[in-house]
Amino acid sequence: MDDIHPADGTVVDRESAVARGDKLELRVWLRLLTCASLIETRVRAGLREAFGVTLPRFDVLAQLDRAADGLSMGELSDRLMVSNGNVTGLVDRLVEEGLISRAPSASDRRQSRVALTPAGKRAFDAMTPQHERWIDEMFAGLSRAEMAQMMELLGKLKQSVGRTGAKP
Repeated sequence: MDDIHPADGTVVDRESAVARGDKLELRVWLRLLTCASLIETRVRAGLREAFGVTLPRFDVLAQLDRAADGLSMGELSDRLMVSNGNVTGLVDRLVEEGLISRAPSASDRRQSRVALTPAGKRAFDAMTPQHERWIDEMFAGLSRAEMAQMMELLGKLKQSVGRTGAKP
């Protein structure tokens, strides 16, 4: 299966380097990487072309849309699965643009909470229907039963990975 390299748009085939006789675990892992990369590449391009927004900016707005009371910077970093440092610059720019607000936490003045502004909510709400259409289109080749089965299997994989811990 071909893959589009997100940095330069070149075609990369991660799976061709793996022979059919190679371990199934390795082949499944590479298939997961390929699928995730293809989906992410298409969503990134769509957001950039249709709305002039990056995927990280969309992800921040999406997480804040799900948090009625806003999030601390640490909570936002955890939800995005990135370091606090990676989120700070992005939050700063979104605050400057008026899409999110930042205020000291009521319970701990050393922390700040970020939340969507009305303008941020409008911007995010304008993007979500198109984003959902892109995802729907990419999964159109699967039946509802196949998607449910995939969710179940990926859930089992997630549990298995979680049990292994962070061993090198």
